[in-house]
Amino acid sequence: MSNALAPMKLDDVRSGEQGELIQLVSFNLAQEEYGVDVLKVREIIRMPTITRVPNTPHYVEGVINLRGKVIPIINMRKRFCLADAEYDKQTRIMVMDVGGELMGFIVDAVSEVIRISSSEIQPSPAVVSSGIDQECIAGVINQAERLLVLLELEKIFTQDERQLFSNL
Repeated sequence: MSNALAPMKLDDVRSGEQGELIQLVSFNLAQEEYGVDVLKVREIIRMPTITRVPNTPHYVEGVINLRGKVIPIINMRKRFCLADAEYDKQTRIMVMDVGGELMGFIVDAVSEVIRISSSEIQPSPAVVSSGIDQECIAGVINQAERLLVLLELEKIFTQDERQLFSNL
């Protein structure tokens, strides 16, 4: 049996062994629920003051200093072309490892850590969400009145975009 704590890749999800347990952190954006591999999440923090950086893409809110490390902050609503919303007491920044770089992602709320069997992950339908590129979606999990879109962080940004973030 493969290591259930190894970071997920799209090919692993599609060819995963029956019954392999995977842990995900679920979060909300615009009344939809998404999930990412728990091992990609370094920490979840409340909204700090974000320093704006000029000449960055519209979805880059700026940078924060997290214990001496400058981390770019991405507004997930803007990245996925969703309507803007005011930050509230539920809004969080998920600090995640994307291709070896730490990045912060603003989400509406963080729900929970869930354990699922790899066999519960279904291939994503042709159109899941209007603003999300198909290659960013590793699959969909349908659990009793709950639909969770599984994101593949490495495919959310192009190599050029990741280079830009590392230069911030």
